Amino acid sequence: MSVQNLIIYKFKGLYHILEELNSDLNFNVIFADNESSLNEKIKNLNNFLIVSNKKNTDFNNQFILENKPINIFKFIEKLNIEFLKNQFNNQSEINVGSYIIDLNSREIRSKNIKLKLTEKEINTITYLSKSNNPVSIEELQEKVWSYQSDIETHTVETHVYRLRKKILNTFNDNGFIVSKKNGYQIS
Repeated sequence: MSVQNLIIYKFKGLYHILEELNSDLNFNVIFADNESSLNEKIKNLNNFLIVSNKKNTDFNNQFILENKPINIFKFIEKLNIEFLKNQFNNQSEINVGSYIIDLNSREIRSKNIKLKLTEKEINTITYLSKSNNPVSIEELQEKVWSYQSDIETHTVETHVYRLRKKILNTFNDNGFIVSKKNGYQIS
């Protein structure tokens, strides 16, 4: 797990308290006293949470400490929950070509157009997107559908056909999943 960076923004008193407790915390505690300093600090960080006593609409990953005083243990618990939420949200999106797949909402989107997908459709797209070569029907049966390769079925072909049709109808993209001699591939 990467280091959790806790940036205290324009809240010097809280920074000093957390700095004293730093050896007992699982956070890298950083202080930023102005917007340019904050921008500089978050530029190279990917796992951070900004703690402030006022909402700033220019930044994501914020935790606003409004109700003071707060029990330090409850505060640290809330920070950990915020880090988990951020991690969950960051891991939920996958880029596949010009599309973004949101695993949480089971949607694929491009240019403000969204399409709901089934779990198998998402699994098919993500599996195909990880391969640089065409993926055989047998491999999709085994890896996505957990079927044995000796079972005679057209499940894969049917699902891929329907998925391609949904993408064509929604995004007018006839070449997202292409059929090759050796199987299917994301173009």
